[in-house]
Amino acid sequence: MRIAIEAQRIFRRNKHGMDFVILEIIRCLQKTDHRNEYWIFVAPGEDVCLQETANFHIEVLKSGFYPLWEQVLLPRAVRKVRADILHCTSNTAPLYVGVPFVVTLHDVICLEKENGASKSLYQRMGRIYSRFVVPKIIRRCGRLITVSEYEKQRILEKLSLKEDMVKVVYNGFGKEFNEDAASKERDYLLFLGATAPKKNTKGTLLAYSIYLEKSRRKLPLKIADLSQEHVRAYLEEIGKSEILSHIQCTGYVPHSELPALYGGASTFLYTSFRESFGIPQLEAMACLTPLVVSDKSALPEIAGPGAVYADPYNPESIAEAILRLENDEEFRKQTVEYGRQRVKEFSWEKAADGVLAIYESLK
Repeated sequence: MRIAIEAQRIFRRNKHGMDFVILEIIRCLQKTDHRNEYWIFVAPGEDVCLQETANFHIEVLKSGFYPLWEQVLLPRAVRKVRADILHCTSNTAPLYVGVPFVVTLHDVICLEKENGASKSLYQRMGRIYSRFVVPKIIRRCGRLITVSEYEKQRILEKLSLKEDMVKVVYNGFGKEFNEDAASKERDYLLFLGATAPKKNTKGTLLAYSIYLEKSRRKLPLKIADLSQEHVRAYLEEIGKSEILSHIQCTGYVPHSELPALYGGASTFLYTSFRESFGIPQLEAMACLTPLVVSDKSALPEIAGPGAVYADPYNPESIAEAILRLENDEEFRKQTVEYGRQRVKEFSWEKAADGVLAIYESLK
């Protein structure tokens, strides 16, 4: 087959979850699939992280306006290479493309009521665009891929689809996240912050303030991907400005530096209200870092029965889970060993095999 893959954002320097998912799947397909021919469509960027091989071609489509890139340039390029199918990998797709297509719908958050307003204009505009496009494309695509059984049920409910229309392909995690990244120091708590309401930043900060009151160690909290200005504003909203001195804001952390960041943490806090999968929990467990994880949405499906759970709507619950890992050494060792075994169930190779099987089913 001649397979086109939309990977618009993978060359941008500051990549996030969906970008890494398709980048790693393409890399695995390059190693294993030598029968089909691929065209990877990307936007220009500084981080050229993917190279062409004999049957994998990279086409750079230039437009700074995403709807124009997706709705006009991408369909035109797909027709030009005479692709048999198109895989759109980031929740949306062209309204008219002219060939059978597959959509990876990581979540349907855009169709749900927000738990608070996002502080990011980029996120708000993306939500509006997705709310317009998603209902129009799902009836036309050949298959929908999503990343958990939880999210599959949400999609079926929101979009009233037949069950066999949606296929689940679990994500993986990078091999750079491993025991070699584990540090003996473990001298901070770690939280991946964001302005998106689903990340529960304010609730996690409240939980950290409770932890500081009760802990003997009083470890600092490192927050990645969030500016100090945002953290200061959140602390003012919850009336906890006095704990700012205990918080370290790293800003955006390049992917290559994430293993060391996880590996140096005493506990990783993954306390979101809503996740469709949650790759960071796998990355932390692979680095032998125990995590306190939300008991909501898809997170229990991926973290499994032996994880340390907390109610994200209850800061006391989060703080108590952190303190238990801090004060009960035997419990901590059991949690670390559980994580070491749990992550063996996930890999990008398995994900690539699952995606390829879906391509083949559309022949």
